[in-house]
Amino acid sequence: MDFLEFAKERYSCRKFSDKPVEQEKIDKIVKAAMLAPTSVNKQPFKVFEIKGAGNIEKLKKVTPYTFGTSVVLAVGAKKEDAFTRQSDNKNFAEIDATIVATHIMLEVHDLGLGTTWVGYFDEAEMKKDFPQMKDYDFVALFPVGYPADDAQPSPKHDATRAKEEIFEVIE
Repeated sequence: MDFLEFAKERYSCRKFSDKPVEQEKIDKIVKAAMLAPTSVNKQPFKVFEIKGAGNIEKLKKVTPYTFGTSVVLAVGAKKEDAFTRQSDNKNFAEIDATIVATHIMLEVHDLGLGTTWVGYFDEAEMKKDFPQMKDYDFVALFPVGYPADDAQPSPKHDATRAKEEIFEVIE
């Protein structure tokens, strides 16, 4: 499948089946994260796999968007480990973690699984329940699982802005 077909086929899955995700697939998702390009290859990110009924219940206190899955990946960035551009002191930690998150999302789809980018969560509360996350700023949570039989893309899935609104040639 060519990339444009793949990108169009991928959608934000918000309903999952009960089928557990195999460890081999989680390992491949982690490998995709490890292969993501980061500024100066600093890799200032960490991926946390949140699983187990008790931990998913804790997570439900910080976001209503777990969508019934039993595995959630949290992607965080650590500013002090990132490249900072000298000309303006722009820190790339969040950008790098976002690139990693995109690799994760695409690998999830490639493996026949589903996910959605969840940005709605209470980070401070999450860090209280998961103290191992305290040193990171989080860009996204990804509930991961097999899409339910009746899962489908949002009605807005195919909507895009006009090319003229998002692309400009400077000659």
